[in-house]
Amino acid sequence: MQVSEVLKYVDYTMLSNVGNLSEYEAFLNKALKYMPASVCLPGFLVPKAKEYLAGRVKITSVISFPLGYSSTECKIFEAKSLVSLGASEIDMVMNINEFKSGNYNYILDEINKVKDAINENILKVIIETSLLDRQEIIKVTRLVSDSDADYIKTSTGFGKYGANFEDVGLILSNKRKSLKVKASGGIKSIDEAIKYIELGVDRIGSSKIIDSLEKD
Repeated sequence: MQVSEVLKYVDYTMLSNVGNLSEYEAFLNKALKYMPASVCLPGFLVPKAKEYLAGRVKITSVISFPLGYSSTECKIFEAKSLVSLGASEIDMVMNINEFKSGNYNYILDEINKVKDAINENILKVIIETSLLDRQEIIKVTRLVSDSDADYIKTSTGFGKYGANFEDVGLILSNKRKSLKVKASGGIKSIDEAIKYIELGVDRIGSSKIIDSLEKD
């Protein structure tokens, strides 16, 4: 695969809570240079990104990030607000506490309510695979498959570890056909991204892939 083709799969990510505005501006400049699938930014930067990118690159933002335990009402408000500000894709951390408690109807209802609130905009559900065992990954994949979500996403990048091929393989083997997969967390190179794409993922979340091209 050509580098430009791989980048069409990449959500170029900068979610650090210590980045300053000049660093984010440099980040947006690199996005315009390399043209990834989207940029993934904190909510407060969505208006700036919308003005700066002027529709040339899509904007993803995150809700209830990185822990996922905001109330459903807060998640709905946050998602609707970010869409109104210019985000077209929302990455939501599921409520892992409720999932671990076996409250599966809560998870399904919350996903569907957030998706309904953002209409045709894309919803990706982050399941944080590093906190789940194999059977839990299978269960939550099937649960998200029963929802109206557009994507299931492995990780926030703030957990014990990010994406790995074993977890992604489990997700791919247990999802509904139309549910897309985003592998995220710890993916640092074009070569690694290609392996995930060949495995069957639809999107790659990474803060490092584009930066690695700058060093070549």
